[in-house]
Amino acid sequence: MDATTLQLLVAAFALIFVYIIGNFFVGQRRKLPPGPFRFPLVGNSSIVKEYSIKFKGLHHALIHLCDKFSTDILLLKLGGDNVVVVQSDRLVDEVCSREEFQGRPDTFFVRLRSMGTRKGITMTDGPLWQEQRAFAVRHMHNLGLGKTKMELLIQDEIQDLFNRLKDGSSSIRLRKYISACVLNVLWAMVTGSRFEDRETLEQLISYMEKRAKAFDMSGGVLSQFPWVRHFAPERTGYNLIVQLNQNFKKMIMGTIDEHKATYDKDVTRDFIDAFLHELYKGGSNTYFTDDQLIMVCLDFFIAGSQTTSSTLDFALLHMITFPDVQQRMQEELDQVISKGQLPSIIDKPRLPYTEATLMESQRLSHVVPVIGPRRVLSDTTLGGYDIPKGTTILMNLVPLTRDPKKWDQPNSFVPERFTEEKGRANYERNIFSFGKGKRRCPGEALAKSFMFIFFASFMHRYKLEAADERPSLEPIPGITLSPKPYNLRLTVRHETS
Repeated sequence: MDATTLQLLVAAFALIFVYIIGNFFVGQRRKLPPGPFRFPLVGNSSIVKEYSIKFKGLHHALIHLCDKFSTDILLLKLGGDNVVVVQSDRLVDEVCSREEFQGRPDTFFVRLRSMGTRKGITMTDGPLWQEQRAFAVRHMHNLGLGKTKMELLIQDEIQDLFNRLKDGSSSIRLRKYISACVLNVLWAMVTGSRFEDRETLEQLISYMEKRAKAFDMSGGVLSQFPWVRHFAPERTGYNLIVQLNQNFKKMIMGTIDEHKATYDKDVTRDFIDAFLHELYKGGSNTYFTDDQLIMVCLDFFIAGSQTTSSTLDFALLHMITFPDVQQRMQEELDQVISKGQLPSIIDKPRLPYTEATLMESQRLSHVVPVIGPRRVLSDTTLGGYDIPKGTTILMNLVPLTRDPKKWDQPNSFVPERFTEEKGRANYERNIFSFGKGKRRCPGEALAKSFMFIFFASFMHRYKLEAADERPSLEPIPGITLSPKPYNLRLTVRHETS
């Protein structure tokens, strides 16, 4: 070993020693949450990746790490960022409700997702987020969110699907049909019309599904070590996001340009028109720009399409798996809904078992296992520990849905747990499907209406059976969880028109 090599080794060991001592004294000054030793440069990335592969998903990796340290609040170092994981009702409720936890991280992955900017609604904070979220919620409600117009859009899409599924007894994979229905309703709310180009629609669905499977809520290697994209653009998912961004921007800009060409300041056909009214007002302090409009539209589709499609995909899978539940639900539907009728939101109070079945499916197969990320806006405390400013917070919801202290037979499919008023209140309080507080999902009304009408309509019309062997309930991990592909056999029970 030459002198230069020896000097480099000594310097490296000295840096590691200083890092360890520094972390020790920081830990002494602050009461930080427990967690594994945070290695220089790489932090805990390797163990999180190892556990995610071993236990099939980031949410399971976090559960095992929390168990290892006997805690519901865990400190990790992912890349250069301190990340605190929480997984109890009380801690999740605090993070969702307290002002100092309302920020979003500003990382390479977040900006890549937002086409190199920090725009949109989902991953922004401060004045831009406050103004744009309030605007989006107000105008989506004005345009029919939670109203008859929205319900008619949903029913039209469902009837169109039924017309395309003429052969009621065939073996079919429904996921792409569900995704198409969801995206068409979202597209109609935002742009005023449904997709006419089936090929473009299927391509967008494909990109959305690949994105959901390629990443987890921590952002993965792109967030922790963004320079890796230069050596492995495909493997890291970098090319996938760039391609999705390019295709979506081209598609939505074509629609925006059409709206501009036919613009009338006295007419509001859809969300894009409402946004253009504000954009044309101008002003030096406005957040209303073409780039912001593109990102708000992308936020709608990313947030709404995969979560809603996967929730319904799991619900239909549960009906195959639990035929006794399917039969009881269909008996209820037959008592309330006539043979030629599509269910409506006004039917929900008379269909408590149908609603409870959908709730139980969401509990047992929670499609967004880890929510966040939140950026801590000021030094604070949480769960008795010090949380420094700038820390990223992730909330693992899966332990909440399987806690034996809250749920009798937590791993069993039991819709009856949600059939009374108290049961529905427990669902809302303990599942956090749409978040809570200021960052509660702005599209909640649309998602709930779509899922209920679609599920009730589909189960009223068809009897569902597995086309092959019994499909697996084990999900495919990612930002959102989805069922493994399965085929089902549809038998028409009632025709609709």
